[in-house]
Amino acid sequence: MAATQGASGRARTRLWDRFSASDPGLIRLMAALRTVGAIVLTLGVLAMMGTPVIHLVAGAMGAMVATFAVREKEQHKQAVTLLLGLLMSLVSVSLGALLGHLIVLSDLVFLALIFGAVYARRFGDRGYTIGLFGFQFYFVSLFVHATPSALPQLWLTLAIAFACSAVARFVLVRQTTPGILGRLRTAFRARLAQLVAIQIEMFDAPPEDLEKVLVNLRRHTARLHEAALMIQGRLGDNAEDPEAAARADVLQRRIAGAEIAAERLGWLLLNARSAERADTLTLHLPNAPVPAQPATGGIGADTTQILRRDLRALHLLVTRLGPEHRGTAQTRLRNRLLGYRDEENLPSGPPAVQDVFRGIGEAARAVLGLRLALDGPGDESDDTAEATRSREEFEAEEVSAGSAVEAEETGLKRRSTRAAFQVSAGSVLAMTGGEFLSDQRWYWAVLTCWVVFLNTSSTGEILVKGYRRLIGTVCGVVSGVVLAGLVGNHTWTAFALVLVCIFGMFFTAPLSYAMMSFFVTSMLGLLYTLLHTYSIAVLVLRIEETALGAACGVIAALVVLPIQTDRRTDQLLRTVLLRLGDVAAAAVTQLSGGPTADLLDMARDLDTALDDLRRSVQPLTHPFTPLRERRQTARYLVALLESCAYHARSLAATAELVPYSKRVAADPRLARAGDRIAHNIAVLAARVTDERAGGEAESGASIASMLEETDPAALRSGTVTFRVLRHLQRLDEGVIGLARPLDVPLASPEERRARTTAA
Repeated sequence: MAATQGASGRARTRLWDRFSASDPGLIRLMAALRTVGAIVLTLGVLAMMGTPVIHLVAGAMGAMVATFAVREKEQHKQAVTLLLGLLMSLVSVSLGALLGHLIVLSDLVFLALIFGAVYARRFGDRGYTIGLFGFQFYFVSLFVHATPSALPQLWLTLAIAFACSAVARFVLVRQTTPGILGRLRTAFRARLAQLVAIQIEMFDAPPEDLEKVLVNLRRHTARLHEAALMIQGRLGDNAEDPEAAARADVLQRRIAGAEIAAERLGWLLLNARSAERADTLTLHLPNAPVPAQPATGGIGADTTQILRRDLRALHLLVTRLGPEHRGTAQTRLRNRLLGYRDEENLPSGPPAVQDVFRGIGEAARAVLGLRLALDGPGDESDDTAEATRSREEFEAEEVSAGSAVEAEETGLKRRSTRAAFQVSAGSVLAMTGGEFLSDQRWYWAVLTCWVVFLNTSSTGEILVKGYRRLIGTVCGVVSGVVLAGLVGNHTWTAFALVLVCIFGMFFTAPLSYAMMSFFVTSMLGLLYTLLHTYSIAVLVLRIEETALGAACGVIAALVVLPIQTDRRTDQLLRTVLLRLGDVAAAAVTQLSGGPTADLLDMARDLDTALDDLRRSVQPLTHPFTPLRERRQTARYLVALLESCAYHARSLAATAELVPYSKRVAADPRLARAGDRIAHNIAVLAARVTDERAGGEAESGASIASMLEETDPAALRSGTVTFRVLRHLQRLDEGVIGLARPLDVPLASPEERRARTTAA
């Protein structure tokens, strides 16, 4: 009986881990539950007051907007924003009701609210929210056909909706920064365990299945990186508290270290099972060539068995990372794996296989670091010498601060200002065209035009978002027809299905814009049923208005202060290259014995810039993009940059060990090795900025041979040179690889000297 209960508990834990990994921090689930809870509470209060259906709909829409629009993380700031938002919503809905019969003036006020809603983004989260309230509640007044006589009851309805939203936010589904971080850490642990499981599967996969396993490996590596970025984004919430900020900095380092160790272990495993040296690009580029596999296993049965055993032990340590999992057995497993950090404990085997055991030791150290950061030191009585050394390294870490503030664009170049003019121009077109389609529901075109500009930075992004909204709307119309037919005149059944659609809308929004649009349109079909204005013609009109609004948005983006996808991508590519150069230069300087820098912040800035670039190139890599060669080039560039970023992060992680590690010492000769990388990155960034810029990327002898000229024995010693040589070499190769797609000429040092001499 106990065994059955234990198995059932483990199954539930595994199921919860999978769900937690799919929704890091349960942020999507909590957002959906909070919104649904606010609407249910609002409908309950209004129903007890005998409110008519039209105001029930207004209350539900008001509760939804009041819940999802607030973006601040601190609860006291959320409360202030809700209060200001209520005042803004009352003004906005009053304007909509009072000006409803004055068509021209009403349209002008609507345009002013649209412009203000986008322009207000420059004032941060609160400005964004207040502007959104102004726009959305004017739209609510149009949707429910508000009249001046109905304003007092509508004001009361909105006040109740905001109050219920506050109850849902601060009481029913309360979210705090520590709670969110706790769930994010659970998600990171679950995704880390999933990645290690896929790596074990990759090591054992037959050659014919390796490519399919590599697809999963890339996906899980990206998911782990996503969870790490989400944690880093939340850790700054308590920056005003020095003690909390210090704990956050330590946790950031542990998270970054675990991510790097896990990604490196995957590459080492792929390299160990291959007949040729694997390229880290294989872990980042879809459809990258798979390294040739040996005809027969060359590792040896005994070594393979030990390796499988230790990989499973590492997976067990990761899955039982929580504070409730402590015991002698796990301590022994951890100590055995940490022992591989000592060269004397490595099993016999080829060098590539011994590298895997070293990687397992570093991964076990990263797991120990996570446990120390999350749960404190714990029992140290069973520590081995290696475990004690690892603890001492963690305890000796020093935090250094530093940040760089980039110059912000001004005037019409400012993103919020440019977008405000673009949205306003597109809305004029949408109003004009929408009136031709319907003088009652033209605002759907305006809403679509406004929405496609949210969180977009280029014409290509707007085009892709408009296309996805149209696809979701078409599918939602079909769903709306079916649901409306099933509901009939059952009001509360319709409201229940509306809640299901709202939950689906918020739960799927970060994953798929098309799915979110599907749920929105399905919900509208039900709302029209409640308002007794439903017909198939209305839903077909919804498709037409959506297509018109998306087209108007694209036209405005093309004509008014346009930012082409190529231009936006080039800006972000230059930013990534500059931050890559900053991380590499600072890491090499510190590895060479130079001054220390805040490498963690630099690496985080690099990750953020690279994440922005990934989103920006989506229009270029979309499956429907007609320029196939350009699509392949964009994918290749991003994959190369991801590979370079991995090696730069690894260099930074190693450099941070230099000030306090007993085994990792600075090596002044590394400064020479970093000169070529810095030069090449500067040339690439200059070419991206100006195609006419001169300069050549320097190729030639490998970094290994450059260092070997001075002291070949040092490359095999325990100095930092041995630890970072591979990362420097791969980073150098990756940067040189970027020269071809960016059309930067390559020249060897001999060619450069020959031209200089001839000149």
